[in-house]
Amino acid sequence: MRDRGSVVLVENNKVGLIKRIRNGSVYYVFPGGGIEEGENPETGAKREAFEELGVKVNVNECFAKVEFNGTQYFFLAEIIEGTFGTGQGEEYTYENRDRGAYLPIWVDIEKLSLLDVKPKEVALKVQSIFN
Repeated sequence: MRDRGSVVLVENNKVGLIKRIRNGSVYYVFPGGGIEEGENPETGAKREAFEELGVKVNVNECFAKVEFNGTQYFFLAEIIEGTFGTGQGEEYTYENRDRGAYLPIWVDIEKLSLLDVKPKEVALKVQSIFN
């Protein structure tokens, strides 16, 4: 079990997600990943946003916590620098990873409940607050 830090980016009635295509299935996740030794959840979320999206973010309050194979922390965040979709983390550069495709995308908030977003309860909370 490993704790995770993720960012919830909302701009212009859209939320930033990672579209995952793996083993024939398509689903969506909030940008984030495992918290490394010596990091707190906020620092891990910032690092993951940079690795996965190519952006530096300000992390605000913890929006949600989900218990699943450890604690997953979701932070409201805002982009302060960089271009969304230019991440250079190992998800994109390590060829033999065999973890499927990672595609950073913006999704209309009103469509969140129609997609397979994991975890669903965080997607529904985003939709209820920002829609």
